[in-house]
Amino acid sequence: MFNRFHCTRTTDDVRIEKFLVHEPSHRSSRRRHAFSLVELIVVMVILGMLAGLVAVRTRGYLISSKQNAAKAEIANIVKAIETFYADQGRYPTTDEGLDILVQGTDSWPDGFLNKLPRDPWKNPYEYISPGTTEPYEVISLGADGREGGEAENSDFSSEALGSDA
Repeated sequence: MFNRFHCTRTTDDVRIEKFLVHEPSHRSSRRRHAFSLVELIVVMVILGMLAGLVAVRTRGYLISSKQNAAKAEIANIVKAIETFYADQGRYPTTDEGLDILVQGTDSWPDGFLNKLPRDPWKNPYEYISPGTTEPYEVISLGADGREGGEAENSDFSSEALGSDA
């Protein structure tokens, strides 16, 4: 048996003493069951930054897709106007506007368009005849619905699109 008063200790005595006293080892890892407030704040800041980055990128793609949709719709309207010209030998007047493309003619009773599209910002397309440099111009006024503007508020014109339309 182990004797505390015994002067000479053996290796076995030391092992037994450590077992009985059970001093925690400095090497043993302490398990943590929760995050500290600082760690939670750091994680929240990182997640906020990532969410902001994703929101900015997504908004850019959304603006770009709406602009591309406006260009494609203008191209379809231009095709309908050119078909009207081939059938009637003239372009619609500004007063007739794009409505005549839906109404149809004697030789094309179903119309040249099923319905008048609105631009991706829910504004009507404008039609001017004659245009600035072409016989006509189809215009989307952008997100703000007003002439001029930049970025998502910029205008799109069949004249500016040129061969893309």
